[in-house]
Amino acid sequence: MNIHAKLQELGYTLPTAPKPVAAYVPSVQAGDLVFISGQLAFKDGELLSVGTVPSQVTGEQAYEAARQSVLNALAVLDSHIDHDWQRLVRIVRIGVFVASDPGFSDQPKVANGASELLGQLFGEIGLHARSAVGVIALPLGSAVELELIAQVR
Repeated sequence: MNIHAKLQELGYTLPTAPKPVAAYVPSVQAGDLVFISGQLAFKDGELLSVGTVPSQVTGEQAYEAARQSVLNALAVLDSHIDHDWQRLVRIVRIGVFVASDPGFSDQPKVANGASELLGQLFGEIGLHARSAVGVIALPLGSAVELELIAQVR
């Protein structure tokens, strides 16, 4: 699997794996599962979307932030598996957290930004279980945070 070629075809590149912003490690493997710590939508050192949805960040902006967050999670996974994507068995689960205004209930639409990209990149093995949760606030004021679990060889 050439993830870089597929990303380029879709108009994306795999970023450098983000460094932790607090006291945790980016990934932990337990058996054949790799748990990727929560990733924010950093691109070129800047958060794409800051604030709550939809009053400060539109649904479309949050959707794009979910896409960037999953790209950052994949960058961490890339580093964890030593850039050998043949080791990926499947994406098992993602959790998407959306900083939400009271009454906002379209978290699943925001999470689709990440889910759809995983499906485009990996096909069947990119299909995953998912949670999409509204929260009052996220680290650094981010509109979206995403965690990922992958099964590897």
